[in-house]
Amino acid sequence: ASSLIVSAERFLFALRGGGNPRKVQWCDREDYTVWAPTATNEAGDFELVTDGAIERAASVRGRTLIVTTTDAHVAIYQGPPVVYGFQRVGSGCGIAAPCTLVSITNAAFWMGKEAFYVYDGSAVRELPCDVLDKVFDDINRAEIRMAWGMSNQRHSEVWWFYPSDGSTVVDRYVSYDYQENVWSIGSLDRSTGTDLGVFDTPFMVDSDGGIYRHEIGNLYGGESPYVESGPVMLGNGHQVLRATQLLVDERNPGDCTCTFKTRFYPDGDEYEHGPYTLTGPPTDVRFTGRQLRFRIDGSESDFRFSRARLRVQEGGRR
Repeated sequence: ASSLIVSAERFLFALRGGGNPRKVQWCDREDYTVWAPTATNEAGDFELVTDGAIERAASVRGRTLIVTTTDAHVAIYQGPPVVYGFQRVGSGCGIAAPCTLVSITNAAFWMGKEAFYVYDGSAVRELPCDVLDKVFDDINRAEIRMAWGMSNQRHSEVWWFYPSDGSTVVDRYVSYDYQENVWSIGSLDRSTGTDLGVFDTPFMVDSDGGIYRHEIGNLYGGESPYVESGPVMLGNGHQVLRATQLLVDERNPGDCTCTFKTRFYPDGDEYEHGPYTLTGPPTDVRFTGRQLRFRIDGSESDFRFSRARLRVQEGGRR
């Protein structure tokens, strides 16, 4: 078998049992030594009706979700003599790599070959993703099986790590905050990891075997931390916005600087304004554009800021 999972009814499932890429095999209840089905036990097997190959499984809302390279199925306990029935809950939602399936309390998420998907106990649906092109245009398809994912329960996030185009190690990440419905991307060398549970913080490992304790401390590996937004427009983008003041709820004034980047057309030249030191509200700024991005750079300390508020009004280019 390629992998194992214990169902909510306490059966051990063997995926790709006997080397068959579509076969699910389970032992007798609570007895992993009995796999041959008889009239006196509940062992059994089933070959999924799919043109894909089974990759991984997860427990979701008391059901066992099985994801293949093309679709997704759930195992439903029915009792003897059938024991388990199987239902397809999603088509065209194949997983990109086995380890990208991430299970939380009430749902399971995974990275597909061109999109991200979630199963919440009813049906599989594609997740709207603001950074979809950025992620899937930059994946090394030859090494995509290296991609993996994990949850970050404390912050209601799911993280996926993958090799960028031309890279032979995992060096990029994309994260999804399923409470706030926010996507983030970045560069980070991490090959495996685990969420808090046994330990009180997540642990991850880089491609050289270095072990990192996350969500604690202020070490950045010589890099400067920053966060940068996607493009923001006034209305539907037809209006030119003119900015005059910036207000940021910052814990320690002066820890951060803010830089703005504007365009008048999506493919036009980009103009940079700043950086502005956030020494106290409000900060005077002056720039115009139809499209705006902003970047917050933090000093190497425990900097924190809340929502940024920008005073803008509709105006002309001059």
